[in-house]
Amino acid sequence: MLLRDTRVRKLLLLLCSVALGAMAWQLTAWIVSSVRGVDFPSPLATLRHLCGLLAGVGLFDHSVYRHVADSLWRWLFGFVIAVAGGVGYGLLAGHSNALGRLTLPLVHALQLIPGLAWIPVALLLFGLGEQSTVCIIALTTFPAIAISVVAGVRQVDATYVRAARMLGAGKKALFIRVLVPGSVPHILSGLRIGAGNAWRVLLAAEMVVGSGTGLGYSIIQARWTLDYASAFACLLVIVVIGLAFEVLVLRRVEKWTLERWQLFEEHRRT
Repeated sequence: MLLRDTRVRKLLLLLCSVALGAMAWQLTAWIVSSVRGVDFPSPLATLRHLCGLLAGVGLFDHSVYRHVADSLWRWLFGFVIAVAGGVGYGLLAGHSNALGRLTLPLVHALQLIPGLAWIPVALLLFGLGEQSTVCIIALTTFPAIAISVVAGVRQVDATYVRAARMLGAGKKALFIRVLVPGSVPHILSGLRIGAGNAWRVLLAAEMVVGSGTGLGYSIIQARWTLDYASAFACLLVIVVIGLAFEVLVLRRVEKWTLERWQLFEEHRRT
């Protein structure tokens, strides 16, 4: 009963938040339309247009499903590359003080570079197309994940490390059974931050690199054609996908991982 009450309360808070956002949006549409005489898409008009797109109305020579699928594929490909590199590097650099001291300043420097600043580099490496978009995503996402993982490894309780050594654990066992599990909360935090960074830079890159499909491409095309209803519909799709990934994927993976490694207390302290 208590669990159901909690879920009902969360649902009500969510609905109230959505209603508040819709009211602010509608008020903005009224003000802009009245003051500037510009046809600012309202929430209802945007939903109608989105329903039309979902029903099969074309969106810049393709269906909205094609644009969403291509964006998700580019995002997933770049994110996986960044996760593999960031987690691998972070575990090694966190475990090896020499490697960390030598390379971590470079990673911090990479984190200071905005995602769109990588566009010239990606174009020189791969030219126009999907490969450049994936490259930008990976380069932007890697530092956040790597730094979080390094911090996680270095903040593992020294008591656990000493206990493992007293029990005869070698370097390999210490790394696999103590350092990796102990850094899981930080790894999950890095993945969450990296996923958000990757999603944002994907859309920006699609606007500039010119891949021909994707939600970012659709938004910039809507700007040139003054089809603002399509741009707002794409923004709704972006928000829904981001929230769905956060709730249905990241939170569930986080919960399962923490239960698997029995790290609820450590996660709360972080």
